[in-house]
Amino acid sequence: MDRTAILAQASFFQGLSAASREALADVCRPRDLRKHEVLFREGERGSAMYLLAGGHVQLHKIGPDGAEIVIKVVAPGETFAEVVLFEEDRYPVTAVTLAASRVFVFLRQDIQRLLGASDFRRDFIRMLLRKQRYLADKIRQLTAHDVATRLQAFLREQYGPRLVIQTALSKKAVAAAIGTTPETLSRLLQRLRRQQQLAWNGRTLRLAPAFWRPPGASGAS
Repeated sequence: MDRTAILAQASFFQGLSAASREALADVCRPRDLRKHEVLFREGERGSAMYLLAGGHVQLHKIGPDGAEIVIKVVAPGETFAEVVLFEEDRYPVTAVTLAASRVFVFLRQDIQRLLGASDFRRDFIRMLLRKQRYLADKIRQLTAHDVATRLQAFLREQYGPRLVIQTALSKKAVAAAIGTTPETLSRLLQRLRRQQQLAWNGRTLRLAPAFWRPPGASGAS
Protein backbone atom coordinates (compact mmCIF):
# COMPACT_ATOMS: atom_id res chain seq x y z
CA MET A 1 0.00 0.00 0.00
CA ASP A 2 1.54 3.30 -1.14
CA ARG A 3 0.52 5.67 1.66
CA THR A 4 2.20 8.66 0.02
CA ALA A 5 0.21 8.16 -3.20
CA ILE A 6 -3.06 7.94 -1.26
CA LEU A 7 -2.24 11.13 0.65
CA ALA A 8 -1.39 12.87 -2.63
CA GLN A 9 -4.86 12.00 -3.98
CA ALA A 10 -6.66 13.30 -0.88
CA SER A 11 -7.97 16.81 -1.47
CA PHE A 12 -7.16 17.88 2.09
CA PHE A 13 -3.44 17.16 1.60
CA GLN A 14 -3.01 18.44 -1.95
CA GLY A 15 -1.54 21.74 -0.78
CA LEU A 16 1.31 20.00 0.99
CA SER A 17 4.78 19.70 -0.46
CA ALA A 18 6.06 16.24 -1.35
CA ALA A 19 8.32 16.34 1.71
CA SER A 20 5.39 17.12 4.02
CA ARG A 21 3.33 14.28 2.54
CA GLU A 22 6.22 11.89 3.09
CA ALA A 23 6.41 13.00 6.71
CA LEU A 24 2.68 12.35 7.15
CA ALA A 25 2.93 8.97 5.43
CA ASP A 26 5.59 7.96 7.94
CA VAL A 27 3.31 8.60 10.94
CA CYS A 28 -0.09 7.45 9.64
CA ARG A 29 -1.44 4.11 10.82
CA PRO A 30 -3.87 2.09 8.64
CA ARG A 31 -6.91 0.58 10.34
CA ASP A 32 -9.59 -1.64 8.81
CA LEU A 33 -13.19 -1.40 10.04
CA ARG A 34 -16.26 -3.56 9.63
CA LYS A 35 -19.63 -2.25 8.45
CA HIS A 36 -21.52 -0.45 11.25
CA GLU A 37 -18.39 -0.28 13.41
CA VAL A 38 -18.13 2.78 15.65
CA LEU A 39 -14.80 4.53 15.27
CA PHE A 40 -15.44 7.02 18.07
CA ARG A 41 -18.43 8.45 19.94
CA GLU A 42 -19.55 12.00 20.57
CA GLY A 43 -18.03 13.25 23.83
CA GLU A 44 -15.22 10.68 23.96
CA ARG A 45 -11.69 11.93 24.50
CA GLY A 46 -9.96 12.19 21.15
CA SER A 47 -6.32 11.85 20.25
CA ALA A 48 -6.35 11.43 16.46
CA MET A 49 -7.65 12.73 13.14
CA TYR A 50 -8.50 10.40 10.27
CA LEU A 51 -8.32 10.04 6.50
CA LEU A 52 -10.85 7.72 4.89
CA ALA A 53 -8.94 5.56 2.40
CA GLY A 54 -11.92 3.40 1.37
CA GLY A 55 -15.58 2.86 2.26
CA HIS A 56 -18.01 5.33 3.85
CA VAL A 57 -18.16 6.86 7.32
CA GLN A 58 -21.15 8.77 8.73
CA LEU A 59 -20.64 11.57 11.23
CA HIS A 60 -23.64 12.38 13.41
CA LYS A 61 -24.66 14.11 16.62
CA ILE A 62 -27.45 13.24 19.03
CA GLY A 63 -30.13 15.95 19.22
CA PRO A 64 -32.00 17.03 22.36
CA ASP A 65 -34.80 14.59 21.50
CA GLY A 66 -32.36 11.68 21.16
CA ALA A 67 -32.53 11.59 17.37
CA GLU A 68 -29.42 11.26 15.21
CA ILE A 69 -28.52 14.41 13.27
CA VAL A 70 -26.24 13.52 10.36
CA ILE A 71 -23.47 16.06 9.89
CA LYS A 72 -21.73 14.43 6.95
CA VAL A 73 -21.14 11.20 5.08
CA VAL A 74 -17.37 11.08 4.57
CA ALA A 75 -16.18 9.96 1.14
CA PRO A 76 -12.85 8.24 0.38
CA GLY A 77 -10.05 10.78 0.26
CA GLU A 78 -11.61 13.04 2.91
CA THR A 79 -10.35 13.77 6.41
CA PHE A 80 -12.37 14.12 9.60
CA ALA A 81 -11.95 14.77 13.35
CA GLU A 82 -9.33 17.48 12.74
CA VAL A 83 -10.85 19.48 15.61
CA VAL A 84 -9.16 17.32 18.27
CA LEU A 85 -5.74 18.37 17.00
CA PHE A 86 -6.11 21.91 18.31
CA GLU A 87 -9.47 23.06 19.64
CA GLU A 88 -10.67 20.39 22.07
CA ASP A 89 -9.81 16.94 23.32
CA ARG A 90 -13.26 15.40 22.87
CA TYR A 91 -14.91 14.33 19.65
CA PRO A 92 -17.89 16.57 18.79
CA VAL A 93 -19.62 13.84 16.74
CA THR A 94 -19.94 10.06 16.49
CA ALA A 95 -18.25 8.31 13.55
CA VAL A 96 -19.71 5.01 12.34
CA THR A 97 -18.99 3.09 9.14
CA LEU A 98 -21.75 2.56 6.58
CA ALA A 99 -19.67 -0.05 4.76
CA ALA A 100 -16.46 -1.97 5.35
CA SER A 101 -13.84 0.78 5.43
CA ARG A 102 -10.17 1.58 5.83
CA VAL A 103 -8.92 4.69 7.60
CA PHE A 104 -5.50 6.21 8.15
CA VAL A 105 -5.03 7.33 11.75
CA PHE A 106 -2.93 10.41 12.55
CA LEU A 107 -2.19 10.77 16.25
CA ARG A 108 -2.27 14.28 17.70
CA GLN A 109 1.19 13.93 19.20
CA ASP A 110 2.68 13.07 15.78
CA ILE A 111 0.94 15.98 14.03
CA GLN A 112 2.01 18.43 16.71
CA ARG A 113 5.60 17.27 16.34
CA LEU A 114 5.45 17.83 12.57
CA LEU A 115 3.98 21.30 13.13
CA GLY A 116 7.29 22.30 14.67
CA ALA A 117 8.56 22.78 11.10
CA SER A 118 7.46 26.16 9.72
CA ASP A 119 6.85 24.92 6.14
CA PHE A 120 4.64 22.07 7.32
CA ARG A 121 2.80 24.36 9.75
CA ARG A 122 2.01 26.91 7.03
CA ASP A 123 0.73 24.24 4.64
CA PHE A 124 -1.34 22.55 7.33
CA ILE A 125 -3.02 25.76 8.49
CA ARG A 126 -3.90 26.54 4.88
CA MET A 127 -5.57 23.12 4.61
CA LEU A 128 -7.59 23.68 7.77
CA LEU A 129 -8.90 27.00 6.45
CA ARG A 130 -9.91 25.32 3.20
CA LYS A 131 -11.82 22.66 5.16
CA GLN A 132 -13.56 25.37 7.19
CA ARG A 133 -14.76 27.07 4.01
CA TYR A 134 -16.01 23.73 2.71
CA LEU A 135 -18.09 23.11 5.86
CA ALA A 136 -19.54 26.63 5.67
CA ASP A 137 -20.57 25.94 2.08
CA LYS A 138 -22.22 22.67 3.16
CA ILE A 139 -24.28 24.48 5.78
CA ARG A 140 -25.46 27.00 3.18
CA GLN A 141 -26.29 24.15 0.81
CA LEU A 142 -28.44 22.36 3.39
CA THR A 143 -30.37 25.50 4.30
CA ALA A 144 -30.74 27.18 0.90
CA HIS A 145 -31.23 24.37 -1.63
CA ASP A 146 -34.17 22.07 -2.25
CA VAL A 147 -33.92 18.30 -1.75
CA ALA A 148 -33.37 17.53 -5.44
CA THR A 149 -30.43 19.94 -5.63
CA ARG A 150 -28.96 18.53 -2.42
CA LEU A 151 -29.24 14.99 -3.78
CA GLN A 152 -27.47 15.99 -6.97
CA ALA A 153 -24.70 17.74 -5.02
CA PHE A 154 -24.27 14.76 -2.69
CA LEU A 155 -23.98 12.20 -5.50
CA ARG A 156 -21.58 14.45 -7.42
CA GLU A 157 -19.39 14.88 -4.34
CA GLN A 158 -19.37 11.19 -3.45
CA TYR A 159 -19.07 9.61 -6.91
CA GLY A 160 -18.66 12.26 -9.60
CA PRO A 161 -21.17 12.90 -12.42
CA ARG A 162 -21.43 9.29 -13.57
CA LEU A 163 -24.30 7.65 -15.44
CA VAL A 164 -23.99 4.43 -13.41
CA ILE A 165 -23.16 4.47 -9.69
CA GLN A 166 -22.56 1.46 -7.46
CA THR A 167 -23.20 2.44 -3.85
CA ALA A 168 -22.92 0.76 -0.48
CA LEU A 169 -25.13 3.46 1.07
CA SER A 170 -28.75 2.80 1.94
CA LYS A 171 -31.49 5.23 0.95
CA LYS A 172 -31.95 6.00 4.64
CA ALA A 173 -28.28 6.97 4.95
CA VAL A 174 -28.47 9.18 1.86
CA ALA A 175 -31.63 10.87 3.16
CA ALA A 176 -29.89 11.65 6.44
CA ALA A 177 -26.81 12.95 4.63
CA ILE A 178 -28.82 15.46 2.58
CA GLY A 179 -30.92 16.60 5.51
CA THR A 180 -34.29 15.08 4.63
CA THR A 181 -36.52 12.19 5.66
CA PRO A 182 -36.54 8.77 3.96
CA GLU A 183 -40.16 9.42 2.94
CA THR A 184 -39.28 12.70 1.22
CA LEU A 185 -36.34 11.09 -0.57
CA SER A 186 -38.57 8.20 -1.67
CA ARG A 187 -41.06 10.64 -3.22
CA LEU A 188 -38.23 12.45 -5.00
CA LEU A 189 -36.82 9.19 -6.37
CA GLN A 190 -40.25 8.22 -7.65
CA ARG A 191 -40.57 11.57 -9.42
CA LEU A 192 -37.06 11.27 -10.93
CA ARG A 193 -37.89 7.76 -12.14
CA ARG A 194 -41.06 9.02 -13.84
CA GLN A 195 -38.97 11.75 -15.47
CA GLN A 196 -36.47 9.07 -16.57
CA GLN A 197 -33.64 10.90 -14.82
CA LEU A 198 -32.69 8.41 -12.08
CA ALA A 199 -33.49 4.78 -11.31
CA TRP A 200 -32.24 3.24 -8.04
CA ASN A 201 -32.38 -0.55 -7.98
CA GLY A 202 -30.57 -2.36 -5.17
CA ARG A 203 -27.04 -0.99 -5.03
CA THR A 204 -27.11 0.44 -8.56
CA LEU A 205 -28.13 3.96 -9.60
CA ARG A 206 -28.63 4.70 -13.28
CA LEU A 207 -28.73 8.36 -14.14
CA ALA A 208 -29.61 10.23 -17.32
CA PRO A 209 -27.43 13.15 -18.46
CA ALA A 210 -30.37 15.45 -17.67
CA PHE A 211 -29.99 14.66 -13.97
CA TRP A 212 -26.59 16.36 -13.89
CA ARG A 213 -27.70 19.60 -15.53
CA PRO A 214 -27.42 22.62 -13.22
CA PRO A 215 -30.74 23.73 -11.70
CA GLY A 216 -32.55 26.00 -14.13
CA ALA A 217 -30.48 24.91 -17.12
CA SER A 218 -32.22 24.59 -20.45
CA GLY A 219 -34.02 21.28 -20.78
CA ALA A 220 -33.86 20.48 -17.07
CA SER A 221 -37.02 19.17 -15.43
